[in-house]
Amino acid sequence: MLLIPAIDLQDGRCVRLRQGDLDDATVFSEDPAAMATQWLDQGARRLHLVDLNGAVAGKPKNEAAIKSIIAAVADEIPVQIGGGIRDLDTIERYLDAGISYVIIGTAAVKDPGFLRDACSAFPGNIIVGLDARDGKVATDGWSKLTRHDVLDLARKFEDYGCEAIIYTDIGRDGMLSGVNIEATVKLAQYVNIPVIASGGVTDLKDIEALCAVEDEGIEGAILGRSIYEGTLDFAAAQELADELSPP
Repeated sequence: MLLIPAIDLQDGRCVRLRQGDLDDATVFSEDPAAMATQWLDQGARRLHLVDLNGAVAGKPKNEAAIKSIIAAVADEIPVQIGGGIRDLDTIERYLDAGISYVIIGTAAVKDPGFLRDACSAFPGNIIVGLDARDGKVATDGWSKLTRHDVLDLARKFEDYGCEAIIYTDIGRDGMLSGVNIEATVKLAQYVNIPVIASGGVTDLKDIEALCAVEDEGIEGAILGRSIYEGTLDFAAAQELADELSPP
């Protein structure tokens, strides 16, 4: 089970939001590169970046902070990024800069043709982010709830050739309320590509619960507020996950 620390970037700083609300941000570091190095030193094997300003603007907005993180850790571990990725040129720039995986969320839902083109142009580098509430997909920084069923979209995007799906229960993200195991397993059983859980991971009990269903197709989990506020020790969590993961 791969545990992935999240670094959410807003105005060049590392922050955490509650349920994606940009007006409810807690600043955890003024130096995102130092934060990235901290997680690397604690045993992280991948990092998850989100350009929050970019998600709103529809184009990258925290490029200086992103470049500093890439320079600090990308030679050591893969880095994945989402937020405001709307065209192939942006994907190419990120990959050329040292990013390993590009996450497409809102654009995948609104413009499936773009996702298909991205998967074709950059095979193995595209991850889809599906954010949902009660089984329905949300877009635009979670501000709009669509009628799209998360399972149907997941299978469609799998057919396009995406590498994995990050599934976020937006009702739980940043709330330290526990991961939605049932919905995550349901999605993982519906597709053949790996699913990465996101939203609500709080403590070691959540890690144990995720590891118990890892063989359903859940490859990893993104950790946010829990590792910043201290309800979950990252190094201890990854050690536990390694112990519990099936051989």
